[in-house]
Amino acid sequence: MVNPANPPSVEAKNWHQKHEERLTPGQKIADFVADGMGSWTFIIAQSIFVALWISFNLVGWFYHWDVYPFILLNLLFSTQAAYAAPVIMMSQNRQNERDRIHAAEDFKTNVKAKQEIEELQRALARIENEKLSEIIARLDNLQKNS
Repeated sequence: MVNPANPPSVEAKNWHQKHEERLTPGQKIADFVADGMGSWTFIIAQSIFVALWISFNLVGWFYHWDVYPFILLNLLFSTQAAYAAPVIMMSQNRQNERDRIHAAEDFKTNVKAKQEIEELQRALARIENEKLSEIIARLDNLQKNS
């Protein structure tokens, strides 16, 4: 049971979480595809696929659906590249936009921190002046009383 006098703390969302929430389904797909195609898992899987494709078409155990020079395989790669390049570019463009937003948020944070530091410096200087004035006043009283 939640105590109404002491409600649970609600954690504020950072800029990255807010940015992720604004993504459209297409942007999420583009990021997923770019992440997948830019991984060693994809490179290894595609290399195994190509090795099997070529092996099955060179060895006489199976029906040769794509004889040498493997024109169907080249067509598959061309189609993959034709779709992959724009999707990866969409993801990269969005990453650039996210980086710009991040830089702007960092700048705002830095400006706010600078203002807080300057305010603290002014407060410390004011306290130092008050204490110094108090010390001088006490010294003057000591001199008068001596």
